[in-house]
Amino acid sequence: MDRKELELIAKNMRKDIFKMALNSGTKGAHIGGSMSAVEILAVLYGEILKYDVLNPEWEERDRFILSKAHSAIGLYAALRYAGYLTEEDIEGALHGDSFLYKHPKYDLRHGFEFSGGSLGQGLSLGVGSALALRRQKNSKANIYVLLGDGECDEGSVWEAAASIIHFGLKQITVIVDLNGLQNDGTTEQVMKLGNMAERWSSIGFDTIEVDGHDVLELRDGFQRETNNPKVILAHTVKGKGVSFAENVVDWHISYFTQEMYKQAMEELG
Repeated sequence: MDRKELELIAKNMRKDIFKMALNSGTKGAHIGGSMSAVEILAVLYGEILKYDVLNPEWEERDRFILSKAHSAIGLYAALRYAGYLTEEDIEGALHGDSFLYKHPKYDLRHGFEFSGGSLGQGLSLGVGSALALRRQKNSKANIYVLLGDGECDEGSVWEAAASIIHFGLKQITVIVDLNGLQNDGTTEQVMKLGNMAERWSSIGFDTIEVDGHDVLELRDGFQRETNNPKVILAHTVKGKGVSFAENVVDWHISYFTQEMYKQAMEELG
């Protein structure tokens, strides 16, 4: 795909995110982190991941793990593009009788490799999956794990990262959504993590830094061959795509009104 095609996927994903946020009502929706990850998910499901909607248990499929699972509506939008979910599924998301909850629930038929909720767990799930694939002599399937930068406060993230290097699990690609904000404030205010590139490199990862909203930079990063397991550090803007939510802590989760929906759709074009 060229830039325009990938950006169109991202644009349509944002429209679906707005719909789901509006339909969530006064319970609110995790808009900020979903919007920051849109281009990452668009490139993954548009260009990178191997999957077969008609054969969701295909052994050679790539596994995607949304470790920052509160950004589920972003994943739901990507899975609609991929064909796992329908427009009706999106319209009903986050309602009481829907299977699309605030956090994803394991359901291979609809493209969900793992349930999510507690932060800091996804990378460990990726390690376990890679070791299981190794025992099964499956070298075709790759694993992609998307972390939040606030999530990297969790010690379990770094234990899993050390395990990836220790066991030589090159099948795993780590992506960190570096939007600089988390539920309680900026990542610097809550827990200083230092130079993330140096931190991952010191463990043994090959580190690739990209503009997380540039679809071609993301694609090139995913496709780049490395000697060691790699981490994509994607610099993003929380709430990207709608002016009143960009870089605003309160939009980690908030109530999306009809007026906000109208403004967001107008800004998106």
